[in-house]
Amino acid sequence: MQKILVVEDDPDIQELLKNLLREIGYQVIIAGDGVEALSSFSAQRFDLVLLDVMLPKIDGFAVCECIRKQSQVPIIMLTALNGEEEQIRGLDLQVDDYVTKPFSIPILVRRIAAVLRRSGGTKDDGHKTIAYQNLILDYDSYTATVDGAVCELTQREFEVLGELLTHQGRILTRQNLLDKLWRYDFYGDERVVDTHIKNLRKKLGIGFIQTIRGVGYKIDKEI
Repeated sequence: MQKILVVEDDPDIQELLKNLLREIGYQVIIAGDGVEALSSFSAQRFDLVLLDVMLPKIDGFAVCECIRKQSQVPIIMLTALNGEEEQIRGLDLQVDDYVTKPFSIPILVRRIAAVLRRSGGTKDDGHKTIAYQNLILDYDSYTATVDGAVCELTQREFEVLGELLTHQGRILTRQNLLDKLWRYDFYGDERVVDTHIKNLRKKLGIGFIQTIRGVGYKIDKEI
């Protein structure tokens, strides 16, 4: 049974999410503030963290930053802050998805399932590994290695890179990537894709992801 840490200070939302997620088969642990969240995370293994931003004691951004220093566990931000600056800050902290309040229960459930599915290391098209120059993507373990060294990527970053490598020589627009990887109605700024590309370049130290100005991104076919 997959275990989810729900970090939320509103008792009504706590109860709603706990009952809903348990009913559909998840194990749920509740934390009501940032300190409790970090304590629970250190003591147990979780498959996903559903993290509110506006928390007592330590806010969600700080909690996310602390978690990312020790783990690449999938994180979904759940917050009433829907401004571009807040979303970009969350993406810079390598969250895997960003859901604003008030949220649709069916969409939230499907986003949780989608993030967990990506983190499970399977891929529908049957590819298990992709090698390109000095980079290897391993879909069984969802890891990326450059010159044999493992690079820590979020599930979303891994999938963005995988899409570009799977479609070598083809320009993928931001909307192409949003439609394929975000999968559900996306109401934010398309520039979230740019943030993921920036993170990939920084983490992997690679220069082969090309920006096609005004269109999107591509990786040339390896000869």
